[in-house]
Amino acid sequence: MMVRFGVFLLWLLHFLPYRLQGWIGNALGTLLYLFTARRRRVARINLRLCFPELSEAARSRLIRQNFNAFGRSIVERGILWWSSRERIQKLIRVEGAEHFQNALGNPLILLTAHFAALDVGGAWITQYTDGVSVYSKQKNTYMQNLVLQKRARFGKQLLYARQAGMRPVVKSLRECRPFYYFTDQDWTTKDGVFVPFFGIPAATLATLPRLITMTNAKVVPCITRVLPDYQGYEVRFYPAWENYPTDDLIADTRRINEFIEQRVREMPEQYFWLHRRFKTRPEGEESFYK
Repeated sequence: MMVRFGVFLLWLLHFLPYRLQGWIGNALGTLLYLFTARRRRVARINLRLCFPELSEAARSRLIRQNFNAFGRSIVERGILWWSSRERIQKLIRVEGAEHFQNALGNPLILLTAHFAALDVGGAWITQYTDGVSVYSKQKNTYMQNLVLQKRARFGKQLLYARQAGMRPVVKSLRECRPFYYFTDQDWTTKDGVFVPFFGIPAATLATLPRLITMTNAKVVPCITRVLPDYQGYEVRFYPAWENYPTDDLIADTRRINEFIEQRVREMPEQYFWLHRRFKTRPEGEESFYK
């Protein structure tokens, strides 16, 4: 019942001006910061590991900003779910669109990461092409069905459960459907390897080079950020990666983390620090999150 009431509130809020929604999102982020001590602790550990050069006070400010960005991502999701195509387009500035357009018509992987505006990039892409993505199953069936419905509202977006594996994704890539792919969370090393992320060995999926080998896909990174002063969002496409993959799986996977780390350093307050990114440790190494 509470979930449905929360969705109803999001629907009401989407009618408000964008700036006002941003203020409400910041307020929600502040409440989450105050009442979710466990997530606050995870963020503090992550930032201590990744930014040891910062003072404790600077990291505390960054955590508060991060919670605000997370709160805004929840509130502003109502825009993506219920606002018109025209309103969404007015809020998005696109950079490097030629990299995206030049790769269409071929197997294409749009490499992204868990920043606050992740879903904004997906919404823009689905307005221009029929794509494919993966999702993690949620415990609440109503919420899961709603998320799947809203992510596909502008096109024939194919959404596959992560638990289904990569076989349906490979099929879609061979049909030249762009794959919006994020690989920057800790899913253990079953399908991955340990490579550095901010200098810390991090369990990282090695799926990307394998997908390219199977489908001959191009990789065009795509990162979305929230613009300052409530100006909306920026979806930025980067040049297609050359000479990728190589015959070195570790180096290929490390390149993913290096690219994401560069983008995180540009906007650390917008990255998803609330996730236990370093949960899986090499054998014999203690958990950072105990």
